[in-house]
Amino acid sequence: MTIRLLIVDDDPLVRAGLTFMLGGAEDIEIVGEGTDGAEVPELVERLVPDVVLMDIRMPRVDGLTATERLRARPGAPEVVVLTTFHADDQVLRALRAGAAGFVLKDTPPAEIVASVRRVAAGDPVLSPAVTRQLMTHVAGQPERSEQPEQVRRTAAARRLAELAEREREVALAVGRGGSNAEIAAALYMSVPTVKTHVSRILAKLGLNNRVQIALLVHDAGLSEDGLSGDEDGV
Repeated sequence: MTIRLLIVDDDPLVRAGLTFMLGGAEDIEIVGEGTDGAEVPELVERLVPDVVLMDIRMPRVDGLTATERLRARPGAPEVVVLTTFHADDQVLRALRAGAAGFVLKDTPPAEIVASVRRVAAGDPVLSPAVTRQLMTHVAGQPERSEQPEQVRRTAAARRLAELAEREREVALAVGRGGSNAEIAAALYMSVPTVKTHVSRILAKLGLNNRVQIALLVHDAGLSEDGLSGDEDGV
């Protein structure tokens, strides 16, 4: 299946580079380009992309606001944000808004192509190892938010309470950065069962990917060091 890709970046050189890089992939079609987040709703409506590659810093409507607005729409395409720093607070906001992940602008071309393919297939671009780095960053630096920390913690805990006991155990393990294989070993279940639980958690809580599960666990004050490893599925 051909992946329909929309590129949104205010820098014409970046857009040209991404178009050249991604347009050479047989299974990726560049359906359009945007120069600002303000253009995203109309472009998505007209071009119907599967994935939007979105720059964060743009002059009128930044990529974070554009992502929040886009992902709030039914049937929205997946969003991958482009950033310069892997530990940028703004990346966390994008992930909370429903972005499927992020890529650095200096990422090797083959990895950017692979990231677009993974997101189109429904997989986040972040491995548990990168998720853990983000959790550490959030824990070590106060996050600027309109919500006071206690309000956010209470709301997150209330949402996790909606889960069945086994689902909650899996959610906590995801929040600690565990891969499906490691969660399966720790909780004495099969990998397919873990994947099923993760899918149910996403559906129940209205989340887009396991990164958002990890962020919710962190917001509830329940994340801690523990499992580690690479991503291997849902």
